Amino acid sequence: MKSMTLDLNSRTKDIVAGYIYILPSLILIMTFSVIPIFMVVYLSFTKYNVMQPAVFVEFDNYIRMFSDRFVRAGIANTLIYTAIVVPTQTILSMVIAEVIASRFRNRFGSFVKSVMFIPVISSAVLVGSLWLFLLATDNGAVNQILGLFGIHKINWIGTTKTALLSVCIASIWKNVGYFLVIFYAGIMDISSSIYQAARVDGASTTQQFFLITVPLLKPVTLLVIVLGTIWSFQVFDIVYVMTNGGPGKSTVTLVLTIYNAAFKEFSMGYASAVSVLLFVIVMLIYLLQRMFFREDA
Repeated sequence: MKSMTLDLNSRTKDIVAGYIYILPSLILIMTFSVIPIFMVVYLSFTKYNVMQPAVFVEFDNYIRMFSDRFVRAGIANTLIYTAIVVPTQTILSMVIAEVIASRFRNRFGSFVKSVMFIPVISSAVLVGSLWLFLLATDNGAVNQILGLFGIHKINWIGTTKTALLSVCIASIWKNVGYFLVIFYAGIMDISSSIYQAARVDGASTTQQFFLITVPLLKPVTLLVIVLGTIWSFQVFDIVYVMTNGGPGKSTVTLVLTIYNAAFKEFSMGYASAVSVLLFVIVMLIYLLQRMFFREDA
């Protein structure tokens, strides 16, 4: 009995010590993540402009939100942006990671990974400014290259047909290097004996990629798609720098709508309601992705 009591005391001390160790992080997470979520939900039912106390208005903000043309445009543009950016950067990063892992496991491959990671660590403001310069109508590098093939100058940022595409290109260029590293780590984790057995059976490089690499990278692909989707729905800074939502409403996103409502109109309650909508949409898409990528029983 005495030994059991000592064991229980020791276990209790370990548990208490564990909670003490995680307490600082738990306080930070609760303060800056969990509590603000509940505050946003509460403020979404109020009329609040920071300077005056919040006034409870029930569902007025949500009724206004679903009739707001900027919210509708933000949802549509964000969905289009996500539909372009996420598949493109996922496929590009996977293919480049496969090429480096299969053909360039040397200093050149390391150099390529390092170079492609530079945009990742660069600020979105810098990336947006760079692509504004590259896509300039008169002397931009992209139009100059297209001119060599007889293609007339394109007003990439100034027309509704190409403005959102321009933002997508800049975002893909910035993100590919990050997901490349994730895919490369996943490929390196696949046992080489599987590829050796496939080569013995006569499988080509293409067959090995589609029948071995892609299926075994399913968990990594889910991670990349989920992260890419969340980032896409949070896109703001590149849009703000490159187009500021224009021309017209062609590049307005949900986050830009939230920013305008909160810091230009000082309608914090309405901005909170749009934030709740954004949270719900992201959660629904995440659940759908989990269902699509669920492991076979």
